[in-house]
Amino acid sequence: MSSIQWVGITPIRTLEPFRTGLTLLRAVPIYAVFKMPPRGKRAIQLDLPMNRHGGARRGAGRPRSSSSVSHAARPRFDGARTPLHVTLRMANGVWNLRSQRGYRCVEHALAAERARGALRVVHFSVQGNHVHLIVEANDRDVLSRRMQGLGIRLARRVNAMMGRRRGRVLADRYHARVLATPREVHRAVAYVLCNHQRHSAQAGRRGFAVDPFSSAPVFRHFAKPCEQLAWLPGTGPPPVAPPATWLLARAWLRLGPIEPFD
Repeated sequence: MSSIQWVGITPIRTLEPFRTGLTLLRAVPIYAVFKMPPRGKRAIQLDLPMNRHGGARRGAGRPRSSSSVSHAARPRFDGARTPLHVTLRMANGVWNLRSQRGYRCVEHALAAERARGALRVVHFSVQGNHVHLIVEANDRDVLSRRMQGLGIRLARRVNAMMGRRRGRVLADRYHARVLATPREVHRAVAYVLCNHQRHSAQAGRRGFAVDPFSSAPVFRHFAKPCEQLAWLPGTGPPPVAPPATWLLARAWLRLGPIEPFD
């Protein structure tokens, strides 16, 4: 075996570059291995294995370093037919929303949106650092504008509760998922109204049968009567709007009532 080395020119930057016109070039050593045959026969070039980077393979590409909501364009939807499941997450350092004063910040923002009528919040659940909403809106633009208004009102109230004039309240943009079928609506409603029970079970404790920090106290489609608390954290009944879409008003009921912690 024998190796032959020569110098080639490639258009990349190096430690000792020289300029040719507008292209920055360098001399790069390129290696090839030849098997020296007996005299009188042609040489046969052999493959030289090399470690290469990039290319299509499992795990290739820039690693994900963030769990924030994607900034891709929101999906379009038919507001006359399709409801959505929306999630709002709070920033680090924001006080627990599952308190009387924390819940009333959310209550005020939802009541203001109900008075406007453009964003219809049909079901909701307030957790310690996030809020789940089942909403209806005429189109993507209306949803975007009204969620922005809801976030501004909520941020002002939360900052006032925390005794500061300003500060970041929302961790990121809201996450929205279109509910296109009766089964998707059924599962989303069960998930939102029983969300506190799920979190309590994961923490090894028993939650409320009917979560007072949600719209569950005025929900009438549970599979069995549930014990309700004698008090509510807000100033009145949960500020929800009646559904206008067929999927959220009637279609999902064909799959049966909601089982607690379904």
